[in-house]
Amino acid sequence: MNIGILGAGNIARNMARTLNRMDDAVCFAVASRGKEKAEKFAEEFGIQKAYGSYEELVSDPDVELVYIATPHSHHFEHAKLCIAHGKPVLCEKAFTANAAQARELITYAEEKKVFITEAIWVRYLPSRRMLEEIIEGGEIGEITSVTANLGYDIKNVERLQKPELAGGALLDVGIYPLTFISMILGNDVREVISTCTKTVTGVDEQNVVILKYDNGVLATAHSGMLAGTEQYGIIYGTKGYIIAENINNISMIKVYTKDRKLVREMKVPEQITGFEYQVRASMKAIREGKLECEEMPHAETIVMMELMDRLRADWGVKYPFE
Repeated sequence: MNIGILGAGNIARNMARTLNRMDDAVCFAVASRGKEKAEKFAEEFGIQKAYGSYEELVSDPDVELVYIATPHSHHFEHAKLCIAHGKPVLCEKAFTANAAQARELITYAEEKKVFITEAIWVRYLPSRRMLEEIIEGGEIGEITSVTANLGYDIKNVERLQKPELAGGALLDVGIYPLTFISMILGNDVREVISTCTKTVTGVDEQNVVILKYDNGVLATAHSGMLAGTEQYGIIYGTKGYIIAENINNISMIKVYTKDRKLVREMKVPEQITGFEYQVRASMKAIREGKLECEEMPHAETIVMMELMDRLRADWGVKYPFE
């Protein structure tokens, strides 16, 4: 399938590297706001077509799926452009800047009968099913609590400091701890308590979230852009616990007894970058005539955006375009 990449930044580069090593997808076209940048990107990755505007890419009849790799603040606009031209969309996380945009975009895609899904890659990776099998097998007993964190020293990344680009830690890295917890516990949340610290520009720089579920299970999520963390997801049960190393792209799963003895370690399958799984899931859904991926249904996207809206409201973080 011919893939077009909309945007030519760092995340787009990772997708291009991935596509170039896949035998069932082609990195066919790239578009940037300037022709020169697009051509340079295309030359570097051996891409057939380079466009100096997004409108040109979505108008190309040979592009079969568009990967949106622009800032969060522009996902809504760019995905809507793709849908208007009948182009299936794999949209980088966070799906949009807020839940209202997500609902409007999904409704529009459904009306136009165009496929769209969120590229929150951890939901497509094999590690997700590996964790589910351990839990379903009863090895750690009943789950009592979950913790997850993701932090990087990325405070000097310009877009993350800018409210007009939907900056801050939450939408960029905070979505991963929240997604890890959601994949394990679901979304029947009864109570949410949270706090954050802010940058001088008014976006969150680090945050802590406590989720209380209807069944009494507690979860804590921490994310930040001030410093690196160990990036673990830990699932505690009545018989033991699981440590998932690097929740952004789980590399190792360790199972322990309740008295902290290591039972076994499980490495995830070899991968290109991990991006290939979301691409293949999207291509499969498109060929089957579906409008969403089963790995990341539209309803899940909306729930996550609503949760992040709620957190930002509690913190007083609002983007200027809202």
